Amino acid sequence: MPETGSIFLDARGADRALRVSWHSEADVVVLSLWRDNLCTGSFRLAIDEVPDLIDLLRGGLAQSYAAVHRPDPWDDTATRPRTATG
Repeated sequence: MPETGSIFLDARGADRALRVSWHSEADVVVLSLWRDNLCTGSFRLAIDEVPDLIDLLRGGLAQSYAAVHRPDPWDDTATRPRTATG
Protein backbone atom coordinates (compact mmCIF):
# COMPACT_ATOMS: atom_id res chain seq x y z
CA MET A 1 0.00 0.00 0.00
CA PRO A 2 1.30 3.51 -0.77
CA GLU A 3 2.51 5.77 2.00
CA THR A 4 -0.75 7.77 2.01
CA GLY A 5 -3.89 5.71 2.42
CA SER A 6 -6.23 3.92 4.77
CA ILE A 7 -8.31 0.79 5.18
CA PHE A 8 -11.97 0.79 6.21
CA LEU A 9 -13.63 -2.43 7.37
CA ASP A 10 -17.06 -3.30 6.01
CA ALA A 11 -19.95 -3.18 8.48
CA ARG A 12 -20.81 -6.77 7.46
CA GLY A 13 -17.52 -8.18 8.68
CA ALA A 14 -13.76 -7.81 8.78
CA ASP A 15 -13.24 -10.09 5.78
CA ARG A 16 -14.38 -7.20 3.53
CA ALA A 17 -12.62 -3.88 3.30
CA LEU A 18 -12.29 -0.67 1.31
CA ARG A 19 -8.76 0.52 0.75
CA VAL A 20 -8.14 4.12 -0.21
CA SER A 21 -4.72 4.99 -1.55
CA TRP A 22 -3.38 8.26 -2.89
CA HIS A 23 -1.21 8.07 -5.99
CA SER A 24 0.20 11.58 -6.49
CA GLU A 25 2.44 10.44 -9.33
CA ALA A 26 -0.67 9.51 -11.36
CA ASP A 27 -2.99 12.25 -10.00
CA VAL A 28 -5.53 9.67 -8.79
CA VAL A 29 -7.00 8.23 -5.64
CA VAL A 30 -7.59 4.49 -5.89
CA LEU A 31 -10.58 2.98 -4.11
CA SER A 32 -10.29 -0.79 -4.00
CA LEU A 33 -12.59 -3.46 -2.59
CA TRP A 34 -11.01 -6.38 -0.80
CA ARG A 35 -12.33 -9.72 0.40
CA ASP A 36 -9.86 -11.41 2.71
CA ASN A 37 -6.54 -10.76 0.91
CA LEU A 38 -7.97 -10.61 -2.61
CA CYS A 39 -8.71 -7.36 -4.46
CA THR A 40 -12.16 -7.82 -6.03
CA GLY A 41 -12.39 -4.44 -7.76
CA SER A 42 -10.86 -1.01 -8.00
CA PHE A 43 -11.78 2.50 -9.11
CA ARG A 44 -9.39 5.31 -10.01
CA LEU A 45 -10.77 8.73 -9.12
CA ALA A 46 -9.04 11.75 -10.66
CA ILE A 47 -7.80 14.16 -7.99
CA ASP A 48 -9.89 16.93 -9.55
CA GLU A 49 -13.02 14.93 -8.65
CA VAL A 50 -12.04 14.24 -5.02
CA PRO A 51 -13.65 17.48 -3.70
CA ASP A 52 -17.00 16.46 -5.24
CA LEU A 53 -16.81 13.06 -3.54
CA ILE A 54 -15.95 14.70 -0.21
CA ASP A 55 -18.88 17.12 -0.57
CA LEU A 56 -21.23 14.23 -1.32
CA LEU A 57 -20.04 12.24 1.71
CA ARG A 58 -20.23 15.27 4.03
CA GLY A 59 -23.73 16.13 2.81
CA GLY A 60 -24.95 12.58 3.34
CA LEU A 61 -23.40 12.47 6.79
CA ALA A 62 -25.04 15.76 7.78
CA GLN A 63 -28.44 14.46 6.61
CA SER A 64 -27.96 11.20 8.51
CA TYR A 65 -27.03 13.06 11.69
CA ALA A 66 -29.98 15.43 11.29
CA ALA A 67 -32.35 12.46 10.91
CA VAL A 68 -31.34 11.18 14.36
CA HIS A 69 -30.96 14.69 15.86
CA ARG A 70 -27.20 14.54 16.34
CA PRO A 71 -24.99 17.56 15.66
CA ASP A 72 -23.01 17.52 12.44
CA PRO A 73 -19.36 16.98 13.49
CA TRP A 74 -18.17 19.51 10.88
CA ASP A 75 -20.65 22.23 11.83
CA ASP A 76 -18.60 24.73 13.82
CA THR A 77 -21.78 26.51 14.91
CA ALA A 78 -23.16 23.40 16.61
CA THR A 79 -23.06 23.29 20.38
CA ARG A 80 -20.83 20.48 21.53
CA PRO A 81 -20.22 19.26 25.05
CA ARG A 82 -16.84 20.25 26.39
CA THR A 83 -14.28 17.54 26.89
CA ALA A 84 -11.95 17.22 29.84
CA THR A 85 -9.20 18.82 27.73
CA GLY A 86 -11.32 21.50 26.08
